Amino acid sequence: MTAISLQPSIEKTVKKWLNGNYDKSTKETIQELIDSKNIDELNDAFYKDLAFGTGGLRGIMGVGTNRMNKYTVGRATQGLANYLLKTYPNETVKVAVSFDSRNSSADFAQTVADVFSANNIEVYLFTTLRPTPELSFAIRELGCQSGVMLTASHNPKEYNGYKAYWKDGGQLIAPHDENVIKEVDTLDIDQVKFEANNTLIKRIDKEIDQSYLAKLVNLSVRPQTVAAQKDLKIVYSPIHGTGITVVPKVLEKWGFTNVHIVEEQSEPDGNFPTVVYPNPEEEEAMSMGLREAERLDADLLLATDPDADRVGAATKNLAGKFQLLNGNQIGSLLVDYVLTAKKENNQLATNDFTCKTIVTTNLIQDISQDHEVPCYEVLTGFKYIGELMTNLEGKERFLVGGEESYGFLVGDLVRDKDAVISCAFIAEMTAHYKSKGKTLFEALISLYLKYGFYKEKLISLTKKGQRGATEIKEMMQRLRTSTPKTLGGNEVVLLKDYENGISIDQRTGKQEKLALPKSDVLQFITADGSVISARPSGTEPKIKFYCSAKLPLNTMEDYNTVDEALNRKIDQMMADIV
Repeated sequence: MTAISLQPSIEKTVKKWLNGNYDKSTKETIQELIDSKNIDELNDAFYKDLAFGTGGLRGIMGVGTNRMNKYTVGRATQGLANYLLKTYPNETVKVAVSFDSRNSSADFAQTVADVFSANNIEVYLFTTLRPTPELSFAIRELGCQSGVMLTASHNPKEYNGYKAYWKDGGQLIAPHDENVIKEVDTLDIDQVKFEANNTLIKRIDKEIDQSYLAKLVNLSVRPQTVAAQKDLKIVYSPIHGTGITVVPKVLEKWGFTNVHIVEEQSEPDGNFPTVVYPNPEEEEAMSMGLREAERLDADLLLATDPDADRVGAATKNLAGKFQLLNGNQIGSLLVDYVLTAKKENNQLATNDFTCKTIVTTNLIQDISQDHEVPCYEVLTGFKYIGELMTNLEGKERFLVGGEESYGFLVGDLVRDKDAVISCAFIAEMTAHYKSKGKTLFEALISLYLKYGFYKEKLISLTKKGQRGATEIKEMMQRLRTSTPKTLGGNEVVLLKDYENGISIDQRTGKQEKLALPKSDVLQFITADGSVISARPSGTEPKIKFYCSAKLPLNTMEDYNTVDEALNRKIDQMMADIV
């Protein structure tokens, strides 16, 4: 190894890879980085192990302990296999494995299946790419104890990821995630069993599709409305991802006959050639769909991310132009639609509930309260919604819920956000409002007229690598120890520090315990009820700031004026904290 300046711990790890049981190509790539004295890349690739965050294992593809590659995937799978075998010593352990359209996802999925089978674990491996929610469904449908989805969700093309699931179909949560990491941390690469036992790998595809789609269709709350509006003009884009395998099918089974696919984005492609980021939260990623919707004079635009667990939507605004809806708006519309329909159908029960994360709009709470349905709050990450659903199973019934980051769920077939069922319900409620002479946007304004005009904004600051991780920690520490007195001219009256598990009254100093588990999140609540939340991302090198403000809306004609006032208010608050 050529002498270059690396931290001793990093240099030790690099040498271990150069001299260990790794393939020739991997070693050659590492040597090229050494020879070119690419210290930054070596540091970032080897300074830590990839760890489970809110979405599991996720990182840039390449060589190193902090990268997604055959060895990090294999090691994670061996750790999960060890934990499963210890947890279920007297059972035949079964897992389901799926993958999205990303580069190397299919290869990683095969590695996962190989390692599981080598550990005498039965594997149900999807033959071709499928959405994340269908993997969650398959775990429950097939009676598996675990499952793995190979995806980096909406991240750029350089990324891939590994979402690990438990037997309830939900992503790993404590203590399982922590216990798996403990198992992984004890492993040397020589302890990973890469040699497959092919007799234990079973291929699945259409039979799971059929069961999934059949059960989804049964969730419809107004099938008669869909029948009357079956020609609703829908434009759909899978943004080069897995949604193409099932979203058009579920819309067809739901009864919609006028669905148009954005052809340029219809083919699964891990290079995502038509977008910068394959993320329906980004206007750029939706631009091709918007043009097609305008060209066809459509009623609705839908687009899903590569693993089809998130969905973006657009509809015509008051000026007749297509406008993107954000995650808080879509979630609020879904909650109101499902609760209202079930109430009209006499299908609301006293043990029903909705759920949202702590950074998601409080409009969902207002709607739920108005329908006399409890709305539970959980930490950021849909896995916590899934955890609550499992904990309350048999006692209370989950109806609908979601998070601001475009992840929603209706019904309890899966334990993760599901863009497939969300697409069907967004289309159904668009059809319902069209039958009433309203657009989806006008339905949203009706909610604002009734409950108040809620507006939210998210700012993400990207801080890459080891240095970036340190900067994020320092930013959170400064906010924690030097709480802002005012935000946007409004007094900060309450600080919720989820890391320390306390809520602090800024006027009196009185402290109360928070009910939720510890998490590195800070919430600043002002005298007028506005909220700013700060949290490091669990899956990306980012620190995120969420702002929510509210003003009354008296008439539909006042919409633009109040919208501008809220924009100014939020911008002032964000400027004070960011």
